[in-house]
Amino acid sequence: MFIKPKYLFLFLFGVITNFSFAQGLEAGDYDYDKEVLFGVNKNTNGGLIGGAYFKLGSRVTDMNFQFFSLELVNVKNPKEVRYNTVLGNSYIYGKSNYLYSIRPQYGRELILFKKAPQQGVQISVLSAIGPSFGVVAPYYIEYAYSRTQTRREQYDPEVHQSRFNVLGPGRLFEGLGESELAIGANAKAAITFEMGVFKSNVTGVELGYLLEGFTKKIELMPTVENRQLFQSVYLTLFYGFRK
Repeated sequence: MFIKPKYLFLFLFGVITNFSFAQGLEAGDYDYDKEVLFGVNKNTNGGLIGGAYFKLGSRVTDMNFQFFSLELVNVKNPKEVRYNTVLGNSYIYGKSNYLYSIRPQYGRELILFKKAPQQGVQISVLSAIGPSFGVVAPYYIEYAYSRTQTRREQYDPEVHQSRFNVLGPGRLFEGLGESELAIGANAKAAITFEMGVFKSNVTGVELGYLLEGFTKKIELMPTVENRQLFQSVYLTLFYGFRK
């Protein structure tokens, strides 16, 4: 039975929160006013590494923070499959465009349980919202029309009908100058677990659900269903500094 990402996140959120309250964790003397965090993202719409993450937070009240964050992620169609060519190159047959999403966000974070300065785990919940700027860049392949004639061009299902004639992907950043901009918005909700031996730095994990929509459908693969609304469960590993 398939479980939608948003229901999986809500289930995990409820289990973790109830478990944390049952533990009766006590807040420690771990006060700070500002934080700067960096991270890498893994999500259900991305590859091995989905993207990069930056967060700048400041105290509002004792247990409440506001933050500005920036995410840069590569959004993929779930139908994408990698193939190897006779030359040993790896490519995605049927893919015509990349989608790079730039997400500036504003959010609030509520600390459920503080950690002691040199022990324990801090648990927080957060939500954020912001615009999405999608960079739709063409995905180039190298295609053999004959034994002596090859071309690097954007995938076209009317032209590139045999995947066995594909010799590999195009060059790095090829076609980036032909990109188009797609405008949208995004919102997320998450729970974070933070560790750190020293008061001035922190490492942790953010587990959340993100919903993102654009004003038009993004054609990533012309031969399958394309979307303008994307949802994903994500995991972000982060490291940063506090004062």
